[in-house]
Amino acid sequence: MEIQESVEKSAVTPVPPASDVAMLVDRARSEGLQLTGEGGLLQMLTKRVLESALEGEITDHLGYEKHDTEGRNSGNSRNGTRAKTVLTDVGPVEVKVPRDVAGTFEPQIVKKRQRRLTGVDEMVLSLSVKGLTHGEISAHLAEVYGAEISKQTISTT
Repeated sequence: MEIQESVEKSAVTPVPPASDVAMLVDRARSEGLQLTGEGGLLQMLTKRVLESALEGEITDHLGYEKHDTEGRNSGNSRNGTRAKTVLTDVGPVEVKVPRDVAGTFEPQIVKKRQRRLTGVDEMVLSLSVKGLTHGEISAHLAEVYGAEISKQTISTT
């Protein structure tokens, strides 16, 4: 039984309690915030999750937490952020990607020069296989996600 419990514990993924999710949705409704679409709850949550993951990555890269005195005179430190718009399954999301002084930070969640997260690439391939032209795919993504994507970008997916 101990082995089974250990397997079950290791397979658990961090998911917020249902009460927290319900509270977020209720608050969004009461404030007139849409669940999906431009400026919707899912876009805001996606932004926060991505930025939190990126912050964790730079912390691992530098070896110390933000504002930690351990980072002083370490040879490399945080150097602000740069804004980047990434096309996600919930539409375009602008994230702040942290930078380091030495320029050696290579983010993995949203890589340098990456503009689309995986689900969007899969959708473009699926629509292409179904026979849609590049122009039709671009128009579809603009309608559904509010994101303008060039025919050239679609053809390189």
